[in-house]
Amino acid sequence: MARQDFDPANTPPDGRPASKSRLFDPDKDGPWKGSVPGLDLGSAVTVLAYGTDEVGIGPRLHVHPYDETFVIVQGRARFFVGDAVLEASAGEVVLGPRGVPHRFENLGPGRLQTIDIHHSPEWIQTDLE
Repeated sequence: MARQDFDPANTPPDGRPASKSRLFDPDKDGPWKGSVPGLDLGSAVTVLAYGTDEVGIGPRLHVHPYDETFVIVQGRARFFVGDAVLEASAGEVVLGPRGVPHRFENLGPGRLQTIDIHHSPEWIQTDLE
């Protein structure tokens, strides 16, 4: 069934051109790492690629003034989001709500690879550890 969620006639283009930027080098060995600020794309979101081959390793506890959405591309992770502890694996998505401290770690075995969407045109973060 075709989707028709809105009337395109009521949402005219805002004049921004299409744009692109490199998030990571796919030809480089090892986990993907990189970031693209939304400001570089004329977008309201910033995108990060995070990966590690080390079990038990991940970003330190931190917080943002906006939501962060994590897409698990490969592997398994344990997320600590406020008082919640969530395990997620490839194909799953986790939300870190704005203002809630969070971190995650690779559960293994093997590589953990995520794409992290910061709901902000800039990456703004306060590390708590």
